[in-house]
Amino acid sequence: MKKDPPKKRIGIVGVPPLAIIQQLEMAGDAIFDLDEPHVKQDIELASSYLPRVFCAILRTVVINALSLKPDLIYIDVGPGKCDCALHTATILTDILPETTIIQTRNQDRSDFGTPLCTTQMPLLDKISAITRSVQSVKPHQKRPACLPTAGFWGVPPRDFSLLSLFPDTTHVFGWTRCMENKTPDNRAMEELINPDIPMVFFAQSFCAKTALARHLANRHPHGLYVDCDVTAGNSTKAKIQAFLELAAEQKTESRRRQSDFCLLSWALLTFCFLHSFLPSVL
Repeated sequence: MKKDPPKKRIGIVGVPPLAIIQQLEMAGDAIFDLDEPHVKQDIELASSYLPRVFCAILRTVVINALSLKPDLIYIDVGPGKCDCALHTATILTDILPETTIIQTRNQDRSDFGTPLCTTQMPLLDKISAITRSVQSVKPHQKRPACLPTAGFWGVPPRDFSLLSLFPDTTHVFGWTRCMENKTPDNRAMEELINPDIPMVFFAQSFCAKTALARHLANRHPHGLYVDCDVTAGNSTKAKIQAFLELAAEQKTESRRRQSDFCLLSWALLTFCFLHSFLPSVL
């Protein structure tokens, strides 16, 4: 009896072009997103190969690659990822001689939409679903959009625990939105913001996107710039939590004032009407 060839273990870094994902899906290969933590190893082990000033995501890539030793790694080294990924690809080629390293440049332009970014769902589950969607070429399921009360702009954090601080009605922006749309090199979409809601602008420490995150946060009428390295510490979480709670309180106070103003306006209108009408009938 003829045996099926063993499935390959494929690592991906960033968002590979759709043609590659389709090829991997048809082959039934096991796909590992090396940007996400898969092994319980001290991230300092990557320091032998990458400087500590590289972001925690690329250091996680190296740790995963050394531990999992995939048969092949597709790594996006174009503008849809970063220059540091290009240098990481060179290093992986040297330290993993038995793994084939293929550099890609994702310049796909077919819009898949962003229903997950705008639907009502816990933010942690939402961004987890977005990162998983990279491994498929299937169209996204249609989902109703919710009225946003907050915004998360940026890249998926290495430490997803900070996402639990956000309300379920948080809309997602930045490179994470580009991920769901399957167009990682989409500057217009990445720079899109909503000035009508409080927004947290996040990037991993030492990532080049920290420049854009801080710039957009400074331009936003109610924005908070945040960056963290490996894990989100208590101070970072407290800053985000306080920002969101204050924004919610200010919105509640604004609604109360609007309600009081409407009641006052109605009372004044009634008084004026009676004052002008009653003398004519007396």
